[in-house]
Amino acid sequence: MLDDLSTRRLFLQRGLTLLAAGGTIPTFLDNTALAMMQAADGARTQAATGKNGKILVIVQLSGGNDGLNTVVPYADDAYHRARPALAHKAADVLKINDYIGLHPNLAPVKELFDDDMMAIVQGVGYPNPNRSHFRSMDIWHSAEPEHETPTNGWLGRFFDNTCDGTDPHSGVNIGDSIPLAMRGSRVTPLSFEKPENYKYAGRDRAGYERVNGIGEGKQHIDAATSKKQIEVATADEQLQFLTRTAMDAQVSSDNIQRIAKNYQTSSRYPGGEFGQGLRTIAAMIAGQLPTRVYYVSLGGFDTHANQRGRHEQLLQQFAAGVSAFWKDMKRQENEDRVLMMTFSEFGRRVDQNASGGTDHGAAAPMFFFGKSVKGGVIGKHPSLTQLDQGDLRYHIDFREAYASVLQQWMDAPSKPILGQQFKPLQILRA
Repeated sequence: MLDDLSTRRLFLQRGLTLLAAGGTIPTFLDNTALAMMQAADGARTQAATGKNGKILVIVQLSGGNDGLNTVVPYADDAYHRARPALAHKAADVLKINDYIGLHPNLAPVKELFDDDMMAIVQGVGYPNPNRSHFRSMDIWHSAEPEHETPTNGWLGRFFDNTCDGTDPHSGVNIGDSIPLAMRGSRVTPLSFEKPENYKYAGRDRAGYERVNGIGEGKQHIDAATSKKQIEVATADEQLQFLTRTAMDAQVSSDNIQRIAKNYQTSSRYPGGEFGQGLRTIAAMIAGQLPTRVYYVSLGGFDTHANQRGRHEQLLQQFAAGVSAFWKDMKRQENEDRVLMMTFSEFGRRVDQNASGGTDHGAAAPMFFFGKSVKGGVIGKHPSLTQLDQGDLRYHIDFREAYASVLQQWMDAPSKPILGQQFKPLQILRA
């Protein structure tokens, strides 16, 4: 029971938070939280590796991105026959080799590929693919296809297995709810749509600020005069506050808002939630927050009708955001500390449909970005003629990619997290 919590450490282990977005905290929780802070009943949580260590950024392309029009097999006649209205001409494609190329609107991404900062993993999927958005997304998020109703995700289990409940490596999702992938049994990461929407909403805001040293300075009450005296907090003191806030991600709303608001960048992020989400992540990385995993989504990829224009717009937005982010990482000198991975719940069918779109499919490509990425193409493009009920056949299990990230980047054993040992791909440089 929440009322029985007696230490701040246990409070953190249960994945509770003192902060809320646009709501109110129940009185009993607010009382318990304030009591814990005021008691100062233990050392602050462990120093987080996200400040100086490796960071993972996940980009989810929601709705089922059309992999065939993202990594285009322009030299295959079967592609052009299957998609008379949707196929991209060979002359327009940004060529990777003599068979595949990138969508014309992915020019900023192609620059990263040419700089050996991008890996394309082809034909990614899983056995017995499911064409339901919800079920397939559950499978990708949980990495447990055998579980019909998963309750935690692969990143959540990473947090559980490596953080021992105290959450030094927690994650931040830019969105209105925490994705299943990041939900653990003991650790609950932070989630907010915009920094300005992420605020403490408890009963005693002034008391919370006083205890945690938020605001223009640290407020001390002179018992003799009952007058508040202001001492301006130093930058080091403000940063220390970030690591002692009573929440899993070890971040505070005021500091996140301050970091995001004051962040200066010459990178031109696209408008909309995706671009601004990446900008917020870049700001938090620059602010040396302890977060180890960031998560952001770009939706709208369920293109059953009139796909051409919509898909082009989405990929342009994706490319602009990713390019701006990596320019920021270079400027921050964080290129070698950050790995970005993209995925979608499934690809689309090979044949276009009667509505000028594509229906739910199976195998699709994944992208990896970063200075530590072994640039190039991994795996063969799936055959366009040897299909599985109209779908591309996968030849790389997505859990092989996850194993690569966990073992080679997050420095964690993958078997306890994925349930079995998958052979890692050669995504990262030795």
